[in-house]
Amino acid sequence: MDIGTMVVLSKGLTIAVGAVGPAIAIGLIGAKAMEAIGRNPEAGGKILVPMLLASAFAEAIAIYALVIAFSLK
Repeated sequence: MDIGTMVVLSKGLTIAVGAVGPAIAIGLIGAKAMEAIGRNPEAGGKILVPMLLASAFAEAIAIYALVIAFSLK
């Protein structure tokens, strides 16, 4: 296996591992928000903004993994 192939594989592995955690987190955030809205529909407006912020922060972690993968040489 040459060095170019190893770099490509390491980039793919970095993105894959870096995306697993945020994917699970976003799924849990959405599930818990829907559960909370289901229990108290009037609180939907109050739940939406924190849910979106938490999802954005979780997605930022995946973007960091992408940036790290692009920086590998």
